[in-house]
Order: sequence, then structure tokens, then C-alpha cells
Amino acid sequence: MVLPITLTSAASAALINLWLAVRVGQLRMRLKVVHGDDGGGPLTRRMRAQLNFVENTAFVLVLIAAIELARPGQLWLAVVAGAYMLARVAHGIGMDGETATKPREIGVLVTMLTQLGLAIVAALIAARVM
Repeated sequence: MVLPITLTSAASAALINLWLAVRVGQLRMRLKVVHGDDGGGPLTRRMRAQLNFVENTAFVLVLIAAIELARPGQLWLAVVAGAYMLARVAHGIGMDGETATKPREIGVLVTMLTQLGLAIVAALIAARVM
């Protein structure tokens, strides 16, 4: 069985993760920090943006795959996945600021709402199957 929404989401996530990693690497070279971080400065923020992406995206991808397996062909699922990925790009950009920024706030809000919404949908699907 092919899961187009899951595959597209996973591919998008891989590209976003690569972009976040490149941004960390560029800053490491510019700041000449080979190991560790810079004690809470811009490098730490970029590292946290990437790790936060990885921490959250694993759950989102599992939920997308499970929902798509149970209910294939759901346009809303593709829209939610796309919005999530765009929000994670906004979060990565927003983490460059020293204070809370709109892109970061949007990224956090959409991430939380996506996880909550997908978790509820998955639980409802599971409850109907049992």
C-alpha cells in the first residue's frame, strides 16, 4: 500500500531537517565552534530549532501514517501536514531572534494544535474500530 500523504510529509520533513542542519553548520563555521554550543547564543538557538523539529515531527509523522492507513485519501490530512511543515520552517526562522518572534509563535501554536488534532482523530478512529 502506498501512503502518498505520509511519503510527501516524510520527504518534506527530511528536507526541512537538512535545511536546519545546514543552518547550524554554517553558524558553527562562522563562530568557530566545533563541539557543543555557544552557551545560549545564536548557535544554541539554531541547534534547539533543529532538535525541537525532530522531537515533534516524529510524532506527527507516525500519526499521519496511522490515520492515512486507517482512512486513505483524506484531503484534510494533506492540508494539515502541509501547514505543519510550513509552521516548522517559520519556527526555525523565528528561533534566530533573541526574543519571541511571530514566526516562532506561529510555529509553536501550529505544532501543538497539529499534534493535539491528529491525536484526537487517531483516538477516535481507534475507538470506532474496537
